[in-house]
Amino acid sequence: MQHGWGSPCPFNQPKLGVMMIFGLFKKKNSNQRIVERQYAHLTAAARQPRLYESLGVPDTVMGRLEMLSAVLILYFRRTRGSGRSGQEIAQQIVDAFFQDVDHSIRELGISDVGVPKRMKKLAGRFYGRLEAYAAALDASDEEALAQALKRNIYPDDTESAPDMQGLAQYLFAAEAHLAALDEFVIETGDAQLPPPGTAA
Repeated sequence: MQHGWGSPCPFNQPKLGVMMIFGLFKKKNSNQRIVERQYAHLTAAARQPRLYESLGVPDTVMGRLEMLSAVLILYFRRTRGSGRSGQEIAQQIVDAFFQDVDHSIRELGISDVGVPKRMKKLAGRFYGRLEAYAAALDASDEEALAQALKRNIYPDDTESAPDMQGLAQYLFAAEAHLAALDEFVIETGDAQLPPPGTAA
């Protein structure tokens, strides 16, 4: 049987396979750049000086971790209704967050044996915060959110802890800001939170 130049030929298959793999590789690299850009925006939002200078968050390792957790929770809530691309980015950001936490724990000198146990505990705390903050946000209950923030940010000193009402108001305003963003902004990793005091 003769094969014309236009006929399917098995020798084309390896080339096709390489092209498909190259395409997937490019997509993965593109997604990684988007994830890195979005994660940088979120960490920058959690490090805004006014959060620590005026809204009662302690400028400590744990205080910054609490703020990053709160910012990520707002971002996850925004992306839960996004398309597949937005949700994939959100999942990769979850992974990046826990990789950062793992790295920080190791830098603090915790042994390799102790890291998984500590990570499991921190993951449980994070998802506990997700439930508590989501319940308050869904109920539009500023006071409940303020109390949840106070319990989590000042677990050992809630009686003398500063008022978290301003921080709660900011998180409500920031969530409204994220909700108003176009889906293209989410898919390209350009979602940013406004500075405290300017969110509307």
